[in-house]
Amino acid sequence: MCVSRCLQCVGISLVPMATICLLANILLLLPELKVHFLLEGHVTREAKWATGLWGSGFLLLFGARAFVQSSKTSGCCAFRGQMLRQVLQMSLCVSRCCVRCYRCFSVYPDVASGATDVSLCIQMLRQVLYSCVCFLAAGICCLVSATGLSQGPLCLYNTTSGPTWGVPLQPLPDRHAGYLYNRTLWSGVCLEPRGVVQWNVVLFSVMGGASGLQTLFCGANILNSLLGLVLGQGFCHNKVSPASV
Repeated sequence: MCVSRCLQCVGISLVPMATICLLANILLLLPELKVHFLLEGHVTREAKWATGLWGSGFLLLFGARAFVQSSKTSGCCAFRGQMLRQVLQMSLCVSRCCVRCYRCFSVYPDVASGATDVSLCIQMLRQVLYSCVCFLAAGICCLVSATGLSQGPLCLYNTTSGPTWGVPLQPLPDRHAGYLYNRTLWSGVCLEPRGVVQWNVVLFSVMGGASGLQTLFCGANILNSLLGLVLGQGFCHNKVSPASV
């Protein structure tokens, strides 16, 4: 697959996954679809970190936009000896020219294409940077989602001293291994918000799965951008012509 086409596919694929993470994190902040739990601070810690909003959400949307825009650029940014020679010619010309520097591109007609290759190389370097940032953001969101899923929700539950807010379902060495393996705890422990266990399980699972896919796509896009940096954005369209004898 061409590097440009792969950039476009990754960018388009990231948009629905980023939208899913945004909606899932917003819903995690609103148990029972009521805002007073958030205002009172009675929301699961991992949901308040909002990694689905700033990480796998808005940051990935900006990255997807950059990938799609870069895929529309045609040309090749392969590092070639000819390109390096053209860059050296251009630098020498600019250093020598004072009044007549406007003749640079007319004296060296192939310098313009070399400058274009350099700009395309810089653009591919940017894509590598964008991909790395998006990879880290999606990875952080995936880890936070897995942590929130394993620790359980913040809820109101009964103790010996009366109802209190806490995380009663988190796995402890001297107690149960975790609520995920014992569904009888899902409805008999938390008093408020109602159905918060199922709410967190579904939304953290969805957000973790979407951000995990984003991590895979961004990781593949790092390799794709590096490939475009070395071989050129349109390397698959290059044709080898027979040498003239």
